[in-house]
Amino acid sequence: MAEIILITGGSRSGKSAFAQQLAEQQEGSRLFLATCPVTDKEMEARIQRHIEDREHGGWDAVEEQIDIAHQFESAMKYRVVLVDCLTLWVNNIMYEAHRRNTPLDEDKISQKTTDFIVAARKHPGMVIFVTNEVGSGIVPGNKDARLYRDLVGRCNQQVAAASDSVFLVSCGIPIQIKGTGNVL
Repeated sequence: MAEIILITGGSRSGKSAFAQQLAEQQEGSRLFLATCPVTDKEMEARIQRHIEDREHGGWDAVEEQIDIAHQFESAMKYRVVLVDCLTLWVNNIMYEAHRRNTPLDEDKISQKTTDFIVAARKHPGMVIFVTNEVGSGIVPGNKDARLYRDLVGRCNQQVAAASDSVFLVSCGIPIQIKGTGNVL
């Protein structure tokens, strides 16, 4: 049964760097499960930088924008699976729902989140999820932005409840807000 860790914080707070550091402290093989689609040249450059940052750590990488749960079936051989990030995953789910003209609500995102938590829990090693904390800002001014905030908030709450440890990263400093294990 996996040890599940959630790392949250604001944009550019140091979440991904902390997640990578935590993963690289573990012995064995590592898988980086990337949820970010290439949408333009700037995003392509960001993704390339993330790849270069992991080159020295013996990482394998898989890009999966939608079906995180399915990826855990083939990830059993890895000691650590790092999923970065859930906020982009929710964005991708919203995009697909909009593209297919299918409704999306908190119940549906909750089921999809449950699916990948169940799959992650079966992993024999450590699973680290990275997400943005979106609940500290103002109420968004439009319907789609409010839905996005609500869906990410629902996903984050579920993953935090299922996690053994939760860290909030602020200004590059990780603060453990759940769990008592010596993870660092």
